[in-house]
This record gives sequence, C-alpha cells and structure tokens, in this order.
Amino acid sequence: MLAALLAWKTASRWAEVAALAASQFLLISPAEIIVDWMQTPKGRRADPFKASRFTVVKGPLTAEIATLLQSLIPFNNLTTISTTKLDELWGRSNLMRGYTAHSVKRGAMTRIFQLMGRGVPIPPHLVERLAKHKEQGGPGALSGVTVRYGADPVAMARALETGKVTIHL
Repeated sequence: MLAALLAWKTASRWAEVAALAASQFLLISPAEIIVDWMQTPKGRRADPFKASRFTVVKGPLTAEIATLLQSLIPFNNLTTISTTKLDELWGRSNLMRGYTAHSVKRGAMTRIFQLMGRGVPIPPHLVERLAKHKEQGGPGALSGVTVRYGADPVAMARALETGKVTIHL
C-alpha cells in the first residue's frame, strides 16, 4: 500500500519506488516528504545534477505516507514486490485487472494533464521534472516522452494550451 501511494504521488515507475531505501528520504514530516531518486535503477545512470533527482511530496495523503514510512525505518527497499509480481497480482484482482505496474505513472500523469486542461496553473517544466524526464524545449514545453503518458487525448490537447493561440485567429 505504501509503495503504491508513493508511486502515485511521485508519478513514478514501480521499480523506482520499490528500490527506494530509507537513506533516500531526505525529509519525512506530515507536511512534506523529500525523495532523492539518485540510487534508483534509472537514477544511477542519470546526471547527478539533474533537477528531477529530487521530488517534494505535499498535499493529500502526505501525512499518511510519512507515518507509514517512519514506522518502517530502517529499511533497505520500500517493498519486495517486483514489477513482474505486481503485474501478476493485479492481473488476478478484479479491481486492478487491466492495470500494470507502469499504469501508476501513466494514471498520475493523466490526472496532472486533466488538471492542466481544466486551467489549474501547473507549469509544464514541473510536470517534466515530476515525471523524471529530460526538460526539453524551454519552460513552457512538454517533451514527447512526457506527452505519451497522457491516456486522455482531450485533456492532453487542453493541457498543451493551443486554444490560447487559436482563439485569436
């Protein structure tokens, strides 16, 4: 449960969250959790000065996640459930059938795009950073790598904000 909540709040792949060790949580409080992704599978290959190395978790569920994390410390890995095992477990569940370990990140990113499409002012460069993708094309741009995570094409189209231009044509 804890790993799934953290995967959702950080828009992360299951393997990234499963590999987290206690030392990668730089701060754990009911109001804020700071994660250092450098020691995760993809993080080890990343630039150590990349902005997406760190994620600050705030808002709904943060206090619950912090309590669960503090009850587990010390730990070497957040969960022992592998990506393959999670996919297998979810495949047998009526509630999660059709989802995969990678669906958590896709679902979180789709939710972000839906919020952006409704006018919630979420800067695109922060979406790139949360997704742990290389920021390309400047502060207002979303990379193709990030856009492909949007499962809702209408929300994605609105999030890309081309309507702000076409309204003047």
